[in-house]
Amino acid sequence: MARAMVTTILLSIVATTMLFDLTLAADHTVGAPSGGWDTSTDLSTWASSETFTVGDNLVFRYTSTHDVVEVTKDGYDSCSISNSISSNGVSPTTIKLTDAGSRYFICGTAGHCDQGMKVEIKTVAASSGPPTTTTPTSGPPTTTTPSSDSPAPPVSTKSPPSSGTPVSGDEPPKPSSATIVKMSVVSMVGVGFLMLV
Repeated sequence: MARAMVTTILLSIVATTMLFDLTLAADHTVGAPSGGWDTSTDLSTWASSETFTVGDNLVFRYTSTHDVVEVTKDGYDSCSISNSISSNGVSPTTIKLTDAGSRYFICGTAGHCDQGMKVEIKTVAASSGPPTTTTPTSGPPTTTTPSSDSPAPPVSTKSPPSSGTPVSGDEPPKPSSATIVKMSVVSMVGVGFLMLV
């Protein structure tokens, strides 16, 4: 009986780990749900509405008249495939987002990039918790004793902004629907595991 329980717990841990790994990566079908990898989809608007996280996948679905070419920023700006990073011509093409930063994709078919068939993907690092901010200080606060015939000098409580401090009006990025799904699945798996134990 004890051996069966230990086996069940170990299998549950393995299954939970496998599901957790699957939920960490979200698949983003380029241009979906209202378009795709084609000349008629506004790919820059689509990309700006998504949140791409390290570990996610881009899925390009297209017809045989298109392809997917990863290029440098210069290649993206000039619609040139002369110094391409990679080229794929079989749909669906899945690209894993392995690092934070920008990556650039264009269609290599003549004229398609110029017609808007290009997309910049800005990938952010996976966060391990809520963002934190710190306010830098220039040293310990000082106090002065005003004389009886002069008013006290004004004291400023403002700190200079740093690159990690949000500026008024800036908001943290909203989680994508893929991130919300990930969090929900991980939560359900965790609850299910606790019920098994």
